[in-house]
Amino acid sequence: MRVLIAALMMAVALPAIGQQGTETVEPLTVTVGANHAPPYRIIDGGEATGLYVEIFEEIADRLGWQVKYREAPFRRVLRMVEEGKVDVMLGPLKTAERAEVMEFVAPAFPPERRLFFYLDKQHRIERYSDLHGRAIGVLEGASYFQRFDNDDELLKEPAPRYENLMLMMQKGRVDVVIAPELVGRYVIDELDIDAQISPFFVPGERSYIAVAKNSPVLEYADDIRAALKLIEMEGIHEDLVLKYLGRAPE
Repeated sequence: MRVLIAALMMAVALPAIGQQGTETVEPLTVTVGANHAPPYRIIDGGEATGLYVEIFEEIADRLGWQVKYREAPFRRVLRMVEEGKVDVMLGPLKTAERAEVMEFVAPAFPPERRLFFYLDKQHRIERYSDLHGRAIGVLEGASYFQRFDNDDELLKEPAPRYENLMLMMQKGRVDVVIAPELVGRYVIDELDIDAQISPFFVPGERSYIAVAKNSPVLEYADDIRAALKLIEMEGIHEDLVLKYLGRAPE
């Protein structure tokens, strides 16, 4: 185990030494595209925090990187990756379409169930077929699960933020909102919306640190994976996950 830790530390240290070993070499600056989606990514007045951000910052610290954040709605961040305006995206699910423009470098973030939130009991979702005939709030550009994403018979109403979707449900503009468990619970708590959770849910998938294929950061994919492994072995990754899971209301 000590040999493995030493090897990982060397793998992580080498790129940082290469970038910062002399005063004439600037550390690599990495631009992260992030939509405001508490508690994963919390962008407030130019400051960034949240579960995904803190995990990535731990990785960046070990690589000697400087990190900048550009906030935009989720769909716009996807376009920014394609256009070469950002290097990294935190938390996208892996799909064939996205894999054309970004490399899914490391499954750094825990899986979460996809839940269906509702206010009126007549909109409670017991099984998948109950979704038909409902107006379903979805995040613009998001992927949830294959059957749902590809079902053109469902009435899906998009919005740029989950806060918008929950308020739309409160105003009767949508019947149901689908959201990852942690962000959905966080939002209804922050907005003080007495939403209920349907018994039907979909198991989650791990989400990724994804790097634009047109970004020079892609050359450091192995270093990102090594740094992630190191913070996992140090217990930092688990501590951060538990820190944010503890914020979700019961």
